[in-house]
Amino acid sequence: MNYDKDLICENITVDAEGKLLFAGQDTTELARIYETPVYLMDEDYIRKQCRAFKKALEDSFGEDCMVLYASKAASFIKIYEIIAEEGLGTDVVSCGEICTAKKAAFPMEKAFFHSNNKTDRDIAYAMDNGVGYFVTDNEEELFAIEKEASKRGIKQKILLRITPGIDPHTFKAVRTGCVDSKFGSAIETGQAEEITKKALDCEHVELMGFHCHIGSQIEETEIYVRTAEIMLDFIADIRRKTGYETKVLDLGGGFFARYTSEQPVRTPWDYLPNLGEYINASIERLGIPKPMVCIEPGRSIVAEAGMTLYTVGTIKKIPGYKNYVSVDGGMPDNIRFALYGSPYTILPANKMNDISETMTADVVGRCCESGDIIQPNVELPSSMKRGDILACLSTGAYHYSMANNYNRIPRPPVVMLQAGRAYVAVRRETEKDICALDI
Repeated sequence: MNYDKDLICENITVDAEGKLLFAGQDTTELARIYETPVYLMDEDYIRKQCRAFKKALEDSFGEDCMVLYASKAASFIKIYEIIAEEGLGTDVVSCGEICTAKKAAFPMEKAFFHSNNKTDRDIAYAMDNGVGYFVTDNEEELFAIEKEASKRGIKQKILLRITPGIDPHTFKAVRTGCVDSKFGSAIETGQAEEITKKALDCEHVELMGFHCHIGSQIEETEIYVRTAEIMLDFIADIRRKTGYETKVLDLGGGFFARYTSEQPVRTPWDYLPNLGEYINASIERLGIPKPMVCIEPGRSIVAEAGMTLYTVGTIKKIPGYKNYVSVDGGMPDNIRFALYGSPYTILPANKMNDISETMTADVVGRCCESGDIIQPNVELPSSMKRGDILACLSTGAYHYSMANNYNRIPRPPVVMLQAGRAYVAVRRETEKDICALDI
């Protein structure tokens, strides 16, 4: 067994003693100090990804563009502080995310409020907290925003979420651009044109442009060009029919992040230069004004910046059948395999040089649930024993944000790593916290 191929990100290395290093720091020592399970986040890598997307977008579209961090990937105060310092906007999908961004003193005029079913309370809360843009999903929501803005005597900026009818051939649960998606108004059915005309008639809504999102974990870079083609044709058609000139075109996110060595490496430069070249040529061909182009990377900024550490507990070997390595986490801190069958790289953090004899085992959690599996069929040293440390790679996205209290298990802390130091950004939940809301 050779674990070198599984060091899937540049911030993961191994020292001479066979200890796994993350952001240059000894993961076994971090496990000892902060206990397990623990989420680690590499702050320097997050900033690097922010800067890469920002530069690639500006190189492709000029200064009139904006990178919006899709904060549902990982939302806590420190993340918003980082992206504000790096000059990014953000998209938010709930009052909780809005509240967190506000507590981080994030400039809310650069916040875009998503979701397909904003309640009246959500809309009022967002307006009260100065959210800059509402990404409006449907007609009912449009009229609810108009009503709430009218009460305040304001004109609320919005984008309309449009469904371009694109199938990116990703996992079904993360495809969002198909005609029959629960999100947005479809071009193909005529509903996109209808809602645009109704938005233009609203007195207290300022239509700034259009948004679309076609899915997640998109490897094929050319699919963004195809999406832009559909959206620009729609924008040109709306201009011919109504005279409306689009100011903002938000093409969403879905950029790829790496979880295993078999998966490709993708950078912002794999997507954005070709997209920029196409859009710049198309707006000239179509004779439409150049809109401000926005993109929404989330997972691709934080996924590989994350790692989760676990302590091994029970090791169960069933001769002729299967081996199980149980850890002190599971579905409460990583539900993604149970939901999506997501692939992960699991490494023996304290035994990276122990490669003589191996066993294949399912790495499973501690919950009273047969589906509590972190990853099946993992190659690990046969010497694995209680107290060893396992590392699950690329857990910066949709791990802390999807963490839960199944079996009344407290959620892990988030420990940030930066320039050789470590600090707690989110403290470990306790059993007392679990009971705090009970009456």
